Amino acid sequence: MEMERTLNKRSGSQCELCTATENLKVYTVLPTKKGGLDENILACSTCIDQIENPANVDLNHWRCLNDSMWSEHTAVQVVAWRMLSRMRAAGWPKELLDMMYLDEDTLDWAQATGEGEEDENKVIHRDVNGVILATGDSVVLIKDLKVKGSSMVAKQGTAVRNIRLDHENAEYIEGRVDGQTIVIITQYVKKV
Repeated sequence: MEMERTLNKRSGSQCELCTATENLKVYTVLPTKKGGLDENILACSTCIDQIENPANVDLNHWRCLNDSMWSEHTAVQVVAWRMLSRMRAAGWPKELLDMMYLDEDTLDWAQATGEGEEDENKVIHRDVNGVILATGDSVVLIKDLKVKGSSMVAKQGTAVRNIRLDHENAEYIEGRVDGQTIVIITQYVKKV
């Protein structure tokens, strides 16, 4: 609740991407390192839906990035870069992307989800049923898994929320099970 108040104050009670004033929510920009205010933005439900569901992207809605890409807040810059990268084939987003400058750490964070990579170079993670997985998805284990280097066994049916993808290997994802971050092979999970 405190974070929402702080973000409302920071943004003037409007979406930090499109300046809408209705249906505002705290949106965590993944992957997180420390958590906290610097890794969150205040965004409207329309922006959040389009960020999380690439099939719902309305190019005209995102013309707002012409202004918000210059935000002083790193999390806003990261989301702007990701959305412009996703839409770059439309022309005008590529022009904005070419104007945008991110320092090395911010660019690494922006690229951490694989956004901006050419499709033929992109590592695609798929669950046991062939469904594409994305950073932040939730999955369920389909069999008991022994965790290497520990006596822990991750039980079948365990939900793993907010997964992270290994961008070098399409078969590996990371997630927290019983408070411990583990690497899970994608053939043993099903997207929820």
